[in-house]
Amino acid sequence: MKQTLRLFLLLLALVLAPPSWAQQADRAPGTLPYATTILPTEVEALDGPLAEASRLRRLAGEAPVDAFGLVSRALGEAPLLDEVLRAEGYWAGQIAVRIAGEPADTPGLAQRLATTVPPGTEVPVEVRVTPGPRYSYRRITLRPNTAEGAEAVRALGDPPGIAAGDPARAGPVLDAETALLGRLRIAGFPLASVVDREVLVNHEDQAMDVTWTLAPGPAARFAQPEIAGDTAVSQRLLARITNRLAGEPYAPEALERTRRELLRLSVFDSVRARAGDRLDEAGQLPVTFTVSDRPRNALGATVAYETNYGPSTSLYYERRNLFGHAELLRLELVASRLGADTDEANLRLGANLRRPGLIDGRTTLVLDVATVRERLDAYDRDAVTTSALLERPFGERWVLQAGPTFETGQIGRDGNFDPFTLAGFVMGARFDTTNASLDPRSGYRASLIVVPYADIAEGGGFVRTVGTLRSYFDLTGGGGTVLALRGSVGSLVGADRGVPLDKRFYAGGGGSVRGYAYQSIGPRDAQGRPDGGSSLVEGSIELRQRVTGNIGMVAFLDAGSVGQTETPSLDEVRYGAGLGVRYATAIGPLRLDVALPLQRQDGDDGYGLYVGLGQAF
Repeated sequence: MKQTLRLFLLLLALVLAPPSWAQQADRAPGTLPYATTILPTEVEALDGPLAEASRLRRLAGEAPVDAFGLVSRALGEAPLLDEVLRAEGYWAGQIAVRIAGEPADTPGLAQRLATTVPPGTEVPVEVRVTPGPRYSYRRITLRPNTAEGAEAVRALGDPPGIAAGDPARAGPVLDAETALLGRLRIAGFPLASVVDREVLVNHEDQAMDVTWTLAPGPAARFAQPEIAGDTAVSQRLLARITNRLAGEPYAPEALERTRRELLRLSVFDSVRARAGDRLDEAGQLPVTFTVSDRPRNALGATVAYETNYGPSTSLYYERRNLFGHAELLRLELVASRLGADTDEANLRLGANLRRPGLIDGRTTLVLDVATVRERLDAYDRDAVTTSALLERPFGERWVLQAGPTFETGQIGRDGNFDPFTLAGFVMGARFDTTNASLDPRSGYRASLIVVPYADIAEGGGFVRTVGTLRSYFDLTGGGGTVLALRGSVGSLVGADRGVPLDKRFYAGGGGSVRGYAYQSIGPRDAQGRPDGGSSLVEGSIELRQRVTGNIGMVAFLDAGSVGQTETPSLDEVRYGAGLGVRYATAIGPLRLDVALPLQRQDGDDGYGLYVGLGQAF
């Protein structure tokens, strides 16, 4: 009976207990809740970092403590906050922590808190930070550890990001040290190290002196690189690429350049480059490239849509490292204008083979063959095309290509076809400084393709030239706002001798002037059908704005003109404008654009809708 009465009284006490007592019941026995206040300093820029560094604030809710733990935590607060002060150049700061009005180091404080604070009462904790004066760098000195390294250290110049008179912050000292080592390695000293870093703080002068003792080590050249990893790619081919390093003076950029060249073979998931930490017996630096193969087979598909052109799709199969020399075979079926009338569909079935590492190890042979069926407003065409091009990079930005091309078939309108056979020689150049392929945010892309054609069936010939420049400007520095510009110029020299309809210039549609029907801009025949021209001028401007997360918006203006003479002209410019939405994915942005023709022509819809993967240009 007594036990039942005691239990009843306990339950009644819990029900009638004030809220703080109820909260205390949920806590572990003996814990002491507290609230931390960090008083503002005289330096506003310090207040945020101090609050973030405070362990008293961070652990108050997630790690409850008893009175003894609270005092211990308070005593450990000063070193944490002092690191924040020193990081910003305040080397004479004072930090005081008070618990319930008493200094945290008061003898017997924890015992009194444990016995006198009522359960559930929140103990006030106050942190007062006095930064004091901000110190400055005074003397910054570089010393070699040996007389042999004196010249290399002297050539370093002043450490970057740190100078006499600057605030004596801790971070720039470490950053400058990393940069000094980087400079030594770029200068050809792969084993450079810091022997000693001496930092002296003079409180009387409120100044800091920093002295580095550096060991450049020996200047070295690359040894013959080794290839590691389980790979099916020919070791002879890989050696042709990597062995160009052998005997060259050590340079980090040369190592990285070779690593990227291996990646460009498109057969590796990853390529890691590691330089040795000591020289070999010949006094050269060992280097190892560790490679990991991509899957040999790949299947894929893409889908796109244009209001004026209809849906299109492509299916492809890739076989990597086909014969063991990093060959890439791609079989692709492309179908477009997939509307209700299948007779109007366009089809292309092609095979493309890339064989890298030829001649000097930098040249790639690109073989291409395709059968084409086109049913367009401008012309109908059935053809077989082939080409054999050699591509070679020059430096990091340039790629040149050249080689023969051949095509034969029939072309015409309304079921009336004329046979044709053309032989040409492709000469092309590409220049690229952009930071991404599908979603560039900075840099330039330029291309020029010149193809002289000979008409085998009819005699004569002509030269087709197209040049394009794309530029991207990151207006905010973080990729949130990007201005993208595109311009293209084309010309047909010798067009008066007769040029097949598919080799003439047209404008309009996605990738050209959005809002207009595909190929609709330019001269027309007596029946109002696109007839093509001898010159082309196109331009686009886009403002790409990231809105939130993966969502972005685009505003754009396109323009294009097709002339009847080989000299590009701006006499008949057509403009299209619109808005778009972008959704960022791991492989590139999904694109949805809606455009209006600002000078609507016969046969044009009132708008154009475009869906695809990657930016418009």
